[in-house]
Amino acid sequence: MKTINADMLAKMFLAGAQNIEAKKEYINELNVFPVPDGDTGTNMSMTIMSAAKEVRALEHPRMKELSKAISSGSLRGARGNSGVILSQLLRGFTKSIQEETEIDAAGIAAACMRAKETAYKAVMKPKEGTILTVARGIAEKAEELAFETEDLEEIFPKILDHAQQVLEQTPELLPVLKEAGVVDSGGQGLLEILRGAYDAFLGKEIDYSSIEPSKEPKTSFGKAPMEETDIKFGYCTEFIILTGREFSDQEEQEFKAYLESIGDSIVCVADDEVVKVHVHTNDPGLAIQKALSFGQLTRMKIDNMREEHHERVIQEAEKLAAQEKRQKPQEKKRTGFIAVSIGEGMNEIFREIGVDYIIEGGQTMNPSTDDMLQAIDEVNAETIFILPNNKNIILAANQARDLTKDKKIVVIPTKTVPQGITAVISFSSDEDTAANEAAMTEAIQAVRTGQVTYAVRDTKIGDKEIHEGDIMGIGDEGILAVGTDISDTAKDLLANLVTEESELISIYYGEDISEEEAERFVTSVEETYPDLDVDAHRGGQPIYYYVMSVE
Repeated sequence: MKTINADMLAKMFLAGAQNIEAKKEYINELNVFPVPDGDTGTNMSMTIMSAAKEVRALEHPRMKELSKAISSGSLRGARGNSGVILSQLLRGFTKSIQEETEIDAAGIAAACMRAKETAYKAVMKPKEGTILTVARGIAEKAEELAFETEDLEEIFPKILDHAQQVLEQTPELLPVLKEAGVVDSGGQGLLEILRGAYDAFLGKEIDYSSIEPSKEPKTSFGKAPMEETDIKFGYCTEFIILTGREFSDQEEQEFKAYLESIGDSIVCVADDEVVKVHVHTNDPGLAIQKALSFGQLTRMKIDNMREEHHERVIQEAEKLAAQEKRQKPQEKKRTGFIAVSIGEGMNEIFREIGVDYIIEGGQTMNPSTDDMLQAIDEVNAETIFILPNNKNIILAANQARDLTKDKKIVVIPTKTVPQGITAVISFSSDEDTAANEAAMTEAIQAVRTGQVTYAVRDTKIGDKEIHEGDIMGIGDEGILAVGTDISDTAKDLLANLVTEESELISIYYGEDISEEEAERFVTSVEETYPDLDVDAHRGGQPIYYYVMSVE
């Protein structure tokens, strides 16, 4: 076989997604850090599954339509550093092939090379011994083989073999991998995707049951809350327009105006060459006829809302009503803030210091780029500062920034919640955006953070032998303390954070620490450091018994 068409590529992509979904726990186990956070396998699986659902909703797609679904779905669904890098690999690959009808060996080589280049550009300081190294090895091998043969049946297994060899070399490039006796988890994830894709290429039977087709775009498409007797427009109409070109602002406004003349509850969102439409109307044909003047239609759905007035619809309506309430027009602010947080106590602190929107789940579940974009939509401000508060979320925040065109987005690279709190406090309304960005970035450098949690696997990092169930004290530079008692380990961690210049210790206790335990720990800290101010709060965060900062 010398070429693959869009139908084959779709099957290969879905099989790759299915394979990493099946292998995600194995990939998670390769993580060097034994912390119970959102792991590599989970992040990569959720990223590609977001795109896979879009692909499954397509029937016999053209290459351009397929490329768009893969690229857009993965970009918006990207979670964690590994997920963002994977989305960039897919973005680069699909950019290279989107105008083709079929892909040959040279086309695959060019796409792999563009995928590699796009991913490397997305990372500020690319590190070898990671998924990037494996991607580079794949691209170079594909390019080499394209000069030797046109037979894809010969090329694909050789690429897989070479990817495996490169993966096995990653411990030699990253000492921390060698010490732990594992290969890079992101590279392993990429290899599992390729193995699944190859299985589909060979014609193996693949179970796609875990990949639910995307039924509707994630743009607030839902049914508005109403009593059946009050339904003015009876048909909930949804579809996507494939314009084949950029949908201009003028066209968008004119189309919205037309939809308003025949219905209500209108959503019209343009994304490059795709326009997502939702309207309640008594004549769906008019909406469809008008839409056809802009391009082809796909994923059309018309529901009689009077017939569907049951519990599920009511629940969806309530959710939409709450969202619409939040989205009521408000006076546009000069500056807004979005923060990723990890517990109700932390959330409340952020609210008190002026954060407009809080994305929950920064530790146990990395928020996706789409979560960031939805938050940006919610904050009515000219300039929005995003505080990721987790090093594994910064890339997703940057990706959301790059996808936002109508607001200025500034990502402050906060790696912990205490850094995020300090960044917001350092903001001055009298200064411009550039001055505030500089001041906030400088302020977080003075914050030394420690987090106390438990180990989920045995490992060795540096001179520290860690066993499953051990208590770990993690600082900005890695694991600083290991023990079997929460309070003792937290004190050991704090001893590594406090310096002669330190003035303030902030302690946030988690959901697994009682108020009495926290009080005893705080008292002990005050006795140990009588010259320092000690500030304690209920953080309510999961996973981490204590989050502490020293300034």
